[in-house]
Amino acid sequence: MKRIILFLSCLTVALTTVSCDKYLDIEPQGKIIPKTVEDFRKVLTAAYAGYPEHKSLSNFRTDELILDPEKSAAIELKDVYIYQDANPSKDSREFAYDQFYKVIYYANETINNGASTMEEGNDKKQILGEAHALRAMAYFDLANLFAKPYDKATAATQPCIVIQNELDIENKRAKSTMAEVYAQIHSDIDNAKGYLQVSSYDIGKNYRYTKAAIAALEARVYLYQKDYENALKSVEQTLTLKNQLQDLKKSIGSTTAYSVADFRSVESILALEQSMRPGDNGATTVSKELLAAYDKEQDLRFTVFFIKKGNTYVNNKTATGNAKASFRTADMYLIKAEILANLNRINDAKETVGKLIDNRYTEVGANQLKQKIANYTQQETINFILDERFREFAFEGHRWFDLRRTTQKEIVHDFSGTKYILRQNDPRYTLPFPITARKNNPNL
Repeated sequence: MKRIILFLSCLTVALTTVSCDKYLDIEPQGKIIPKTVEDFRKVLTAAYAGYPEHKSLSNFRTDELILDPEKSAAIELKDVYIYQDANPSKDSREFAYDQFYKVIYYANETINNGASTMEEGNDKKQILGEAHALRAMAYFDLANLFAKPYDKATAATQPCIVIQNELDIENKRAKSTMAEVYAQIHSDIDNAKGYLQVSSYDIGKNYRYTKAAIAALEARVYLYQKDYENALKSVEQTLTLKNQLQDLKKSIGSTTAYSVADFRSVESILALEQSMRPGDNGATTVSKELLAAYDKEQDLRFTVFFIKKGNTYVNNKTATGNAKASFRTADMYLIKAEILANLNRINDAKETVGKLIDNRYTEVGANQLKQKIANYTQQETINFILDERFREFAFEGHRWFDLRRTTQKEIVHDFSGTKYILRQNDPRYTLPFPITARKNNPNL
């Protein structure tokens, strides 16, 4: 009976996505229930492979790019680009929802059943740690897509997303509160930190969670909660394990240098998510706002990240399938700098961001910029660090989430001659649950 329920639940969670992995099917059909370390490694591999590419889609809600209406991809990207969330066309691509819960399903299967069936040892601990980490990441991403930004004052009552840590065929649970969801995220992070054995994986397996990656996730979660003291502890733990930055001065003209967002970059901490689908990228050019953010002479990122095409520029940074950078060291330095600035440790914040500046600007440009920011006030320093995030993480999927948690600025998109405006603090900074999800669960 248990196997039948497991199989039915798998079908329910998968919904319109791909069918469940053979290791979660029923034995009478010639397949097996996962029991061993090898079995559950395959379950987690399926979970990693199925992690949604939602960041590629979120790029189209930002001030980073322009969508070309003449490109075929514009058919499914248009509604996202013009903020038409309430009544999207049938051709519009939905933000991932069911896919996140499929990842959660695989994590649940590993945590709930693998703990009692896998043979003891470090491999078992590592797999359980990765399962908890993936579940934490999935809940965190769901919360930051479909719920309001975290606010400690309202977290105890603010509806968030559904927590589903057990098999549930109906899958029609009510939303948990923001406080409950973040408590679940931190519980999974704590469990992951207790289990994880590997500090870093070799290139090719660095899509898997490690000690450095879970500390990086924890730092990001605390940052979004504005819990700066705990965020600082987490980011310093990450940088103890992984701190190398790529010097772009050495990348110019090199035939062997990778993009900073490439899974093979020395900056890679977790190379799981593809930040820009190549097909999506082909329908875009770089926005005037993003181009204007760079010092085109001294900031080497302008030369490395973009290619001139006619009268405009196109993304050269995350335009291939090799651009996978869920966490990288530059993110950690900028998180640390932002935390220190908010804690009014201004000199420490400037010193921290200065390490990134040294690796992104010409030597002359770096010295001039550090002199310029030397006398910045606390707010000027915070603003500068956020501007650096805009420049550093172009087309990596961070911008939408940075805007949500900070200024929620006004954005104007021109599409086929019509202007579409996302106003400052617009309710559309929080996405509605997808139509298919609401049909399946009226409690959303």
